[in-house]
Amino acid sequence: MKLMKTEEAVGQILCHDITQIIRGVTKDAVFRKGHVIREEDIPVLLSVGKDHIYIWENNENMLHENDAAQILYDICKNDHMRPSEVKEGKIELIAECGWLFQVDSEKLNAVNSLGEMMIAARHGNFPVKAGDKLAGTRIIPLVIEKEKMERAKKAAGNGPIFEIRPYLKKKAGIVTTGNEVFYGRIQDTFTPVIKEKLSEYDAEIIGHEICDDNHERITAAIQKLLEAGADLILCTGGMSVDPDDRTPLAIRNSGAKIVTYGAPVLPGAMFLLAYYGEQKIPVMGLPGCVMYAKRTVFDLVLPRIMTGEVLEKADLDRLGEGGLCLSCPVCTFPNCGFGK
Repeated sequence: MKLMKTEEAVGQILCHDITQIIRGVTKDAVFRKGHVIREEDIPVLLSVGKDHIYIWENNENMLHENDAAQILYDICKNDHMRPSEVKEGKIELIAECGWLFQVDSEKLNAVNSLGEMMIAARHGNFPVKAGDKLAGTRIIPLVIEKEKMERAKKAAGNGPIFEIRPYLKKKAGIVTTGNEVFYGRIQDTFTPVIKEKLSEYDAEIIGHEICDDNHERITAAIQKLLEAGADLILCTGGMSVDPDDRTPLAIRNSGAKIVTYGAPVLPGAMFLLAYYGEQKIPVMGLPGCVMYAKRTVFDLVLPRIMTGEVLEKADLDRLGEGGLCLSCPVCTFPNCGFGK
């Protein structure tokens, strides 16, 4: 860039947008990058406080902010997202569909640590809707070294920083446990909650088994649903440490490998996650809080399960920070701190 007096800049090429702000009227570029300054433009430039103006000098080692912003967009984007118009070194990423948004935090932090550029994103592992803003990127200076943008590309690696993962059409089986429900002493109010949550992901419920507290019968019910083709098993009730709560034992005896029994989330500490067979079919034990609490660990895990992601214990362990639901009088989830 070269700085020169505005009155002497006729015929020169602007190297950045010139913004005009009139309160309550406009805040936009009155001249865009690449504009060739004309005589009649001088009064306008002076009126927006530009007594001196930066004009473009070609330098093969530097990139303009808008060109560099495009590089940031390219290392962030993946399928199912689109860019906003590039403006003053800024590009936003917009969701084109309603699935699960995920962030590669390691890559995001690596790029942001380089300086002179930034990527600000919403939290990952939460559903988004078409039209939602996913992230914003910006180059801080007006021009930036090409070498620095090469470092950004290297920090991001081969894959994109952001991803929108589609939900799979899963076939769910529900196992309701408890003598009180099995013998008709109380109404089953747990299963309707599960069906409502599954309906958000267009899952097909292919079977519903009701069992007493006999762990062998619960195991048999799980195996029956697996044989019927279920690729998601949800067991409700019997998840505490009381002697007659036998669901964890029944899940283990079904042949499913337990990933974790317990999660650092409230409500939902007694949550169990297991996977069955080489197909890694999720088998979940849902504590009673899922029945009556507005949001629980189930709401944090289910979207990821529905994309086919196979979770590890470390994924659940990381939920501790932000894992306390504050039970607000008016629930605004996911626009709150729960799970973040």
